[in-house]
Amino acid sequence: MSDASVSGLDYSRTLYLPKTDFPMRGGLPQKEPEILARWARENLYRALRESGKGRPKFVLHDGPPYANGHVHIGTALNKTLKDIVVRSHQMTGKESNYVPGWDCHGLPIEWKVEEEFYTSKGKTKPDFSDSQAIIAFRGECRAYAEHWLSVQREEFKRLGVVGDWDHPYTTMSYPAEAQIAREIFKFVANGLLYRGSKPVMWSVIEKTALAEAEVEYEELTSDTIIAAFPIAPDDASVLIWTTTPWTIPGNRAIAFSRRIAYGRYRVTDSSADNWAKPGATYILAQSLADSVFRAARVGSFEFLGGVDGDALASMVCAHPLHGHGYGFVIPLLDGDHVTEEAGTGFVHTAPGHGREDFELWTSNHRLLIERGIDTRIPYTVDENGAFTEEAPGFEGKRVITDKGKPGDANRAVIDALVEAGALVARGRLKHQYPHSWRSKTPVIFRNTPQWFLAMDRPFVNAQGGKSLRAIAVDAIERTRWAPRSGENRIKGMVANKPDWVLSRQRAWGVPLSIFVRKNGHDILFDDEVNARIADAYEREGADAWFAAGAKERFLGAKHNADAYDKIDDLVEVWFDSGSTHAYVLEDAKHFPGLAGIRRAIDGGDDQVMYLEGSDQHRGWFQSSLLESCGTRGRAPFDIVLTHGFTLDESGRKMSKSLGNQTFPEDVIRASGADILRLWVASVDYTDDQRIGPEILKAVSDNYRKLRNTIRWMLGTLAHREPGDSVGYAAMSGLERLMLHKLAELDLKVREAYDNFDFARVVAALTAFMNADLSAFYFDIRKDALYCDAPSSVRRRGALEAIDYIFGAVAVWLAPVLVFTADEAWTARGAGDRSIHLEQFPAIPAGWRDDQLAETWDTIRTLRLAVTGAIEIARANKLIGSSLEAAPRIYLSNPEHLKALEGIDFAEVCITSDISVEFGTPIPETAFRLPEAADVGVVVERARGVKCARSWRYFDPATASPDFPDVTPRDAEALRELKMLGRWP
Repeated sequence: MSDASVSGLDYSRTLYLPKTDFPMRGGLPQKEPEILARWARENLYRALRESGKGRPKFVLHDGPPYANGHVHIGTALNKTLKDIVVRSHQMTGKESNYVPGWDCHGLPIEWKVEEEFYTSKGKTKPDFSDSQAIIAFRGECRAYAEHWLSVQREEFKRLGVVGDWDHPYTTMSYPAEAQIAREIFKFVANGLLYRGSKPVMWSVIEKTALAEAEVEYEELTSDTIIAAFPIAPDDASVLIWTTTPWTIPGNRAIAFSRRIAYGRYRVTDSSADNWAKPGATYILAQSLADSVFRAARVGSFEFLGGVDGDALASMVCAHPLHGHGYGFVIPLLDGDHVTEEAGTGFVHTAPGHGREDFELWTSNHRLLIERGIDTRIPYTVDENGAFTEEAPGFEGKRVITDKGKPGDANRAVIDALVEAGALVARGRLKHQYPHSWRSKTPVIFRNTPQWFLAMDRPFVNAQGGKSLRAIAVDAIERTRWAPRSGENRIKGMVANKPDWVLSRQRAWGVPLSIFVRKNGHDILFDDEVNARIADAYEREGADAWFAAGAKERFLGAKHNADAYDKIDDLVEVWFDSGSTHAYVLEDAKHFPGLAGIRRAIDGGDDQVMYLEGSDQHRGWFQSSLLESCGTRGRAPFDIVLTHGFTLDESGRKMSKSLGNQTFPEDVIRASGADILRLWVASVDYTDDQRIGPEILKAVSDNYRKLRNTIRWMLGTLAHREPGDSVGYAAMSGLERLMLHKLAELDLKVREAYDNFDFARVVAALTAFMNADLSAFYFDIRKDALYCDAPSSVRRRGALEAIDYIFGAVAVWLAPVLVFTADEAWTARGAGDRSIHLEQFPAIPAGWRDDQLAETWDTIRTLRLAVTGAIEIARANKLIGSSLEAAPRIYLSNPEHLKALEGIDFAEVCITSDISVEFGTPIPETAFRLPEAADVGVVVERARGVKCARSWRYFDPATASPDFPDVTPRDAEALRELKMLGRWP
């Protein structure tokens, strides 16, 4: 617009062209730290708390990340999602206070401290039986955690996450350690804590029991064997198949199923060197006979007859190594877990080495006693993965070595079976096997004395005699799960969860803090003793338990210290973090901003939300649920939201070896945190999501478009003056259409934020800003906004509408693009009040006008036909810009004609003129859209001369004498500007 005028006047100075200091290029890596510094100066977190006073509370309780390294991309996604949730709820009428937390106890930190302070320096590891040594070591662990806590805190803040960073919670704080002990005392009181002997997943490398949440399943190639258990006094043998030959010394039973048809078979032909000799008789599942004898390299065999369940139940076998110290009988027990999918149809049962084995053995306790069978479960493998004296002939053989590799136990057992004539076949199998997620080495199932929380034992004098499992399942059903599939996932896990193994044999963590009467299992429960322990932890931390004289100190004069054992096992870290609700959400002294939470279950309106990765259904969600249900009879949360894992662009798991990692700090350094946040909000986080250079490039392109739309609005609004408002009623239909769309968008955005569907928020705002605003509304209105007179109702109405639009869009984007929205809000001149203190706008219901929108849908279709024809005319060099066109549009539909009544269709199509022909046959040369075949457009060149100010073509005969080179509209604007002293 604005060529030189015939009079030599510079018309460009008369145009309301956009002007703003808001740059086109964000420069986010440099700008964002400046905004963070301003938030710190202004204490944005405190201002948010003040603005939220009196509102219902929405508390996103932080699942504590582990304080032992830099933030990775998955953690960045997690923290960003939490921040979007917190900010959006704060802006929709809630007091949404976020207190970050850290998980600081546990084996990973112990390992790092041992490696950095001892192994790498050639120093001997501490003797944890020495009180001074263990306390000193714990101090090193604490310092290590504090260091990484500080590092991660700055990395989280750099992401734009707002929270109480000056007062986070940690599992290692003294008040937290004290409360964890109090929570344990509650389980003692309700009778659910007990000492037992069970097979647990054991890490030989880490020397501790592992919870289900601490293992991951990886591919492993295992030895497989088919072994024969002789039936007494029969000449036949029962065949079992196993992938863990090393568990044979622990065998005490064979499981069968009455649902399976079993048969007796005789080998009739096999090679001379075969383990299965001609004449040998075996019992196995009929459906598996072919595969078993094929694996045993049997040439031929014959079926001798079926064997029913009653016959099996009355049988006893000898152990295959009965002549080598295993002279006990092996009963056959009916088990629901037995199938005929693979193997022999019989399951080798070692109750010290598997959950199902253990449950089958213990559930038949009375029957076994009646049959005179010793029900004791042996301890065949020690904490080092070596056979004990309870595995005669194999003492010292290793199942797993100190390097986490398979030891010599399998070979020794297989050789012994061969020597005993009990091996029928052997092989190798690749299968999924549990590994420690820390050491990445296979775990073993071994019988150990541990402390457990009973899942099915009735509460003592509490919860109406219900079990922890029953209460937890009920609480799951009362919780809102997002996505909804999470409910079935965790319900299935809780329904099948064995008793919770609570104890760990390590040094850095909270001790069980209990005393047990010597030579017994009775736990001392004394309120005075418990209070002394908790009070000491509150002042000194849990180190007090390991100090010299702690036993006598805590028992006091009331109890004889010689009569009790002090249990030094630690509580597993999942109990630490599972108790956070107790020492964060319920601790008004240390977290006053969270005081007074009244959830729906309490008759209030407040809500508590947990948000973590989907793996936490068996981790933090579950431990928090069970801890709270066991101590309070209810879940600690109202809403649980889960996200998937972050993969590379090809869908592969990120790893250092593949070189396919994306680091948050690299993205922030190159592009800014808002780009990372926009990626988080754009993906379907409920499933596994992908990230990489090309994906981030697409996100950056989208950001650039959004930013440019914001920039144009800011530049245009620079010309809006006090008193410019005309009111909704005086606005043109085009402005009212955009406010209608804003009202529609308001519902979509609010609903999407409420459903945590941030991708829908981004998609809706992107479509509105790119398609409805930039490509349509702004394109049409630029002429009026730039060229109309200062008093023009059309220009002022457009500015008023854009002001509403900017305000709404900026606030809706603020939870996602925290820095960009703040920068734009400041550029608009919002004063000292941060955009993050605003509420989502209250859009007037009267702006919704569906009939108007329907009319404009028709107009936009007709406009599309015109612009399509213009593009062809431009390609054919008939015209240059659309203002050189004066299209002729042919209509036959009365509804189309009606839609154009009162509309300056040339303005809508950005042409200098347009003519409408109704009922006239459409020329064959006319352009048509497939979706509007009854509309034709013929493009003609505009007549007249080109306006020197607005570039529209007009009839020079209509020009004003004082401004002969501009349109009458432009001349009126120039006269008004001149009168106001704004030009020349």
